[in-house]
Amino acid sequence: MPDRPIVRSLRLVSVVAVLMQLAACASGAAATKPPSASLNALYGQLDQASQSYETALQQTRAGDTQAAQKTLDAALDQLKLAAAHCGTTPGCDPQRFFSVFDHLLRLKDGSFIGDETPGEDTSESTAPALTTGQPGAASLPEAQRSVTLLRGHELSELIAMNGPVKAALEMWLTQWRSNLMDAYVNYQYLRKEMWPQYQEQGLPEALLFGILAKESGGKVHAVSRSGAAGPLQFMYATGLRFGLNEQEGFDTRFDPGESARANAEYMDEQLKVFNDNLELTLAAYNGGEGRMRRLVGDDTSVSFYDPRIYGQVSQETRDYVPEVLAAAWLFLHPDSYNLRFPQIDGQPGSITLKRASSISELTVCLGSVNDMPSGWFRTLRNLNPRLDPQQEQPVGSVLQVPKMLEKAYAVRCVDGPWPILASDLHNAVVPVFPDPQPAAAADPMVHYTVRRGDTLASIVHKHGSCSSENEVARINNLKFNHVKTGQVLKLPSCH
Repeated sequence: MPDRPIVRSLRLVSVVAVLMQLAACASGAAATKPPSASLNALYGQLDQASQSYETALQQTRAGDTQAAQKTLDAALDQLKLAAAHCGTTPGCDPQRFFSVFDHLLRLKDGSFIGDETPGEDTSESTAPALTTGQPGAASLPEAQRSVTLLRGHELSELIAMNGPVKAALEMWLTQWRSNLMDAYVNYQYLRKEMWPQYQEQGLPEALLFGILAKESGGKVHAVSRSGAAGPLQFMYATGLRFGLNEQEGFDTRFDPGESARANAEYMDEQLKVFNDNLELTLAAYNGGEGRMRRLVGDDTSVSFYDPRIYGQVSQETRDYVPEVLAAAWLFLHPDSYNLRFPQIDGQPGSITLKRASSISELTVCLGSVNDMPSGWFRTLRNLNPRLDPQQEQPVGSVLQVPKMLEKAYAVRCVDGPWPILASDLHNAVVPVFPDPQPAAAADPMVHYTVRRGDTLASIVHKHGSCSSENEVARINNLKFNHVKTGQVLKLPSCH
């Protein structure tokens, strides 16, 4: 995503702050009176900002980005001025400002044609029309609204009004920030394989990234505890239904292109089932389409957050839907959340091995070349999913790599000290001995009845130094290390 000057980001933050304040005092004034001259003048400024959006859009399409930038800056200044007066003007509807701001925001971040990526072919028919004076996404039927939201047209309204999505945004921007960055880097190298599958189904790229970030972080060989596998985490039976199967001993759920194809077909199928309600479709992907169909019944316009649905799905699914939407929104608008994704050259390339080598050995000899501090193991593994990373591939084998690594391979990994070092480490011999047989114990556990005043720490202390609080808590399935009077605990024997 292209960087923008900090001053523009600050300007946008100011606009958001004003708009959020306006939402709290939305036009409670009676609308029975005809609009005043001051209100008409204010809406006139809003219309001019809207016209500026259309002008900047045309300038961007024509390739005159400098003129578009000036037009957009002026429009944002005009919107900020008008928004500042809306709160003190009787009858002013702040929702109009949200709608225009959303369009300016999308153009600012380059996603000005819904799910398009800047630089790719555009289709004017896909651009949503801006109708000033309408309340935005809130006026759309729920089924349309959920798809429109993800395509970036009115998603800012969801972010402003929906607590679960805002909470998910905070998590992606704080505790999961490194996961989001890793997912973005991994995706950029997999994009050429995965994105065309979504394009074919007419689905937005942001949705693909949101699911990828939540499901696996872009780790092609990820496997969950429930058995879901691959970058988009297909269960075995569901994968079979969409053509993911065994091919010469390889599970194609781990193939990024095939996984994206199957995921796009699944999403297209379920969007039709749920009448284009994206939130319900995401819930079905996570929690099972059969269960969601039973919960929804014939009312496919129902919101996922309706208590009849939200209260009946698992906590995992309650979290999953807003977390995917939040990751998708950040993919479209990183600048607006003080987020900067790295610039990645994901152009695909290949190397023909000049000496036998494994992916692990190549990772060692490539090191952190091209400013990759975490090394290239994950990328090489992702791009060559059928290869065992520890298995040496013979001379003449062709491996897929980012094009930028073709020259680095020739310089670093064919001759010289690095491939020798990598081979030496890879072929190191680790002695193997059978596990010693422990002496048989009559009873490996002792039992203790909790007394009044006891804590887990005091019990472990009295028991001796042969166990720890965490070990005792794990053995007894204690939550938060809490014990109750009269409870019988199992403690590791000290003998």
